[in-house]
Amino acid sequence: MVKLSEYELEREANIARNKLLLQQLELKAAVDDLGVSKAKAKSTAKPIQPGKREKRKREPEADLPRRQSARLRKAVIDPNESPQKRRKREREEELQRRKEEEERLKREEEARKASRPRHNKLDLIALVENGPEDIESLSKSMKDIPKDIKKRVPDFDDFVYEDNKEEERLVAELRKKMSGLKVHARAKVTRSRVYCAAYHPEVTKDLIFFGDKEGALGIWDARAPPEEDEDAKQNEGEDREGGRYWRIQLHWPANAKSSISSIKVDPIDPHNVYTSSYDTTVRALSFTTGVSREIFHSDNLVNSIDLVPSGHEMWLSDTSGWVTHIDLRESNQKHKSFQLSEQKIGSVSVNPTFPNFLATASNSRTVKVWDVRKLNTALEDFTDSEPQDSTIIDVNLEVITEFAQSDKGKGCLRAEWQHDKSATAAFWDPRGRQLVSTSYDDTLRLWNFNNSKLFKEDAPFPSSRPFSRIKHNCQTGKWVTLLKARWTQNPDVYPYFTIGNMNHSVDIYSGKGDHIASLSDPRRITAVQAVTCSHPSVVERVATANASGRCVLWAPKDL
Repeated sequence: MVKLSEYELEREANIARNKLLLQQLELKAAVDDLGVSKAKAKSTAKPIQPGKREKRKREPEADLPRRQSARLRKAVIDPNESPQKRRKREREEELQRRKEEEERLKREEEARKASRPRHNKLDLIALVENGPEDIESLSKSMKDIPKDIKKRVPDFDDFVYEDNKEEERLVAELRKKMSGLKVHARAKVTRSRVYCAAYHPEVTKDLIFFGDKEGALGIWDARAPPEEDEDAKQNEGEDREGGRYWRIQLHWPANAKSSISSIKVDPIDPHNVYTSSYDTTVRALSFTTGVSREIFHSDNLVNSIDLVPSGHEMWLSDTSGWVTHIDLRESNQKHKSFQLSEQKIGSVSVNPTFPNFLATASNSRTVKVWDVRKLNTALEDFTDSEPQDSTIIDVNLEVITEFAQSDKGKGCLRAEWQHDKSATAAFWDPRGRQLVSTSYDDTLRLWNFNNSKLFKEDAPFPSSRPFSRIKHNCQTGKWVTLLKARWTQNPDVYPYFTIGNMNHSVDIYSGKGDHIASLSDPRRITAVQAVTCSHPSVVERVATANASGRCVLWAPKDL
């Protein structure tokens, strides 16, 4: 028997005393009473992994001179050096120092240029992640989309009936369709958090655009056959990625300063897509020419854009409380801006039936409806009294407020509603008669302006009180994109809107405020689906995205 040392004997005695103490405290019995399982619970959810895993290429290290200490830089001087050689040596050392300083300044200038937004035209082949390989497949997918997609313009009185039973029937029919939606496809379309999304109107495919935190545009053909590769074969069945996707670095630099805040598909050219970004620019990407061009830039971060139904005019809002009008047929240097709030305007929405009316939601806790014709009158009065540049005209909040309170400006501000906390968004429905707003006060509000005469007269609306309030958790925090209720743009179905839920589901509500459905799949969806959008032509289609860039297509099970 091996003789134990004093240290080992003391250690064994300590272990024995501890065991005895635990037995006296009956901790084992207490743990057994709690029913805690020794086996670690396994999550049934499995995040979808990219089928095509690409190794990021390391950038080659620049051949830069190494830093040296003063002792090493100091050359050994010959004590017998002649004055002529000394002067020559000093000249050479001075020239070397100047050369190194010029190279350093050049590198710093190149780094500064690389961190600035790009204002020039950009070729699509230089923007796509995998270059020519992706360009070929993307062009093939976009080629199938006809250039003359005709979209029916909704009427103000669509889906309005004297008999409530007809509306109840339509809502019940919508509920039946939406309740049957399941997870049809999943894919990691972007590398970082998704900020916005837009559904393409083409009916033969589900083509969805996602804008992420680092200025990249993800394009997902959700029902296209996926590429076959070794990684994809390992994830067979429902856990493999669905469809095909492409990533385009539209805005620069590729970091949080270039987050894409809004995406709009051109209503008159389905091969053209507009994006706004925190890099202070708005760009138009044409899949016909393969060129991305800048159409606007300013000094403020652009939060939201919206297009007039004709497709020739755009409105945008920014973080300083300004809304700007751009005529897309003119130079990108020509625009007019109105300061409508002291704080950030998170969204601007153009009424599709009466395009002269804008809805804005701001951090000043208000949702407002403005008459553009009156704003233009204020602009004319301002330009008559103040000399202005003919291409850029800015009217500040003080002038707008003073004009709105005058007799001439009566009706400039048609409606206003104060929320309890910041209003994050407010959007018109496709008919132009309803508004839905989201706010940090955890309430969704619905307005119904049921008389078209309200938009034809010059007086403010007689009432701006919402007819419905829906409790909804909007406390997204720092790491989740703001929840925004988005109307379907489909004019052939009873109006409804979608919004993400902090419980990892997607809520669907009718235009009357009725809850239609909650889409969820706890086994496969374990993150907040903060960004939502629905197909503008097909009823049973919803797309969602989360903070990791993973996107989901919800469709009928038997699709």
